[in-house]
Amino acid sequence: MNPTAIVDALGYPAAGLGILIESAGVPFPGEALLLAAAAWSAARHHSIVLVVLFGFLGSVAGADIGYFLGHRGGRPFVERFGSIFRIRPEHIARAELFFARHGDKAVLAARFILGLRTWGSMLAGMARMPFWRFQVFSALGGLAWSVAVGVAGYLLGSNLALITAVIRDIGIGGLAIVGSLVIIAVLARVRAARL
Repeated sequence: MNPTAIVDALGYPAAGLGILIESAGVPFPGEALLLAAAAWSAARHHSIVLVVLFGFLGSVAGADIGYFLGHRGGRPFVERFGSIFRIRPEHIARAELFFARHGDKAVLAARFILGLRTWGSMLAGMARMPFWRFQVFSALGGLAWSVAVGVAGYLLGSNLALITAVIRDIGIGGLAIVGSLVIIAVLARVRAARL
């Protein structure tokens, strides 16, 4: 049995399935799977279009399932299953207000925000956003997100030799220092924006 052939055959559908699960409301590392599938695709000289296509299809199908669950089950359903994942009623209340004010933009942006990617579709259904409107913005967000994550993963896979050389040359300690500096810069920027 050839493991490389198995990954070649199952990589794209597995990434799409991971995105579907995450978009349907189950906390799951769908984004990491899509990144890995894109990096694998670059390393094996496969098509990035298939990675993006499966990511897009998985995101739209999963979002539709999440919307349906939120629409049919409402807030009691979301509260009952949200408690399993430590989502408190006050978090749900804040999310409802956010969706009431910014429904279209929230569905579009939810793809790019950890947590909202998982629960955004349910919240849109719970808020009774018209399905056709949800579908348009969900598809636009899913496409933009799939392209962005797919291209990032593909670039990562295409430059694996360079990344390995950089890590080897600066060492893990140097990489940790660079990573820490980036995190400090981002936190400083966020803090400055709040003031």
